[in-house]
Amino acid sequence: MADLKKGARITGATREKLAADLKKKYEKGASIRALAESTGRSYGFVHRVLSESGVQLRGRGGATRTKKK
Repeated sequence: MADLKKGARITGATREKLAADLKKKYEKGASIRALAESTGRSYGFVHRVLSESGVQLRGRGGATRTKKK
């Protein structure tokens, strides 16, 4: 997806193709941050496109805190 201009509005068929591409990569394990960097778009844009395409977003991951007894 190198033909996307930074800050350009993406609509219609182009957005659908981008959404399908991002969805496939995300489901294979790519992070939202990695996808944002590879497409030159913001984290929020990628998050929104994934949500619109019906992807079940993963949790944040990392170490979780446990309650002390």
